[in-house]
Amino acid sequence: ILDIRLPDGNGIEICRKLRERGFAKPIIMLTGQNAEQDIISSLEAGANDYVIKPMRLGELLARVKSQLWQHKASDTARFSIGGLSFLPANKLLKSEDESRKVILTEKESTILKYLYRAHPNSVAKEELLAEVWGFQNGLSTHTVETHIYRLRQKVKRLTKKSIILTSGQGYSLSSVP
Repeated sequence: ILDIRLPDGNGIEICRKLRERGFAKPIIMLTGQNAEQDIISSLEAGANDYVIKPMRLGELLARVKSQLWQHKASDTARFSIGGLSFLPANKLLKSEDESRKVILTEKESTILKYLYRAHPNSVAKEELLAEVWGFQNGLSTHTVETHIYRLRQKVKRLTKKSIILTSGQGYSLSSVP
């Protein structure tokens, strides 16, 4: 639980920095105003939810429980991508019959999750740099291409299908149910 107005800083910036550093646990922001911009800024910074002060204790506890339940459920999530099973919490990609598997790095797993959430849309290289690595616009790097190449090599061990597509708009997944 993080207050937007802190005596020594801005809670929205702290939330943003936590997310940039890979903090994955739920964050609930507290705001003293019913200001739409505070709520939007909090959610865009990576907060999972927000509560307007003064709040009722029962509501706050219910929201905390809900976020913890959702977070726990995401740890056991299993996604189907192009006939493969993706288990993000374990950083595992398994063949359709589950006889073969590959272990993904943290970044490979994060890229796959990001592409999965964006499906069917393409994700630009710059967006991946910002969201996965926290890089700012204007940087010239082959980091994304290198990680996508390595991820494709791992996928080839499990299937002949190409599940990560490249277009003029960026990267996308070929098929998600």
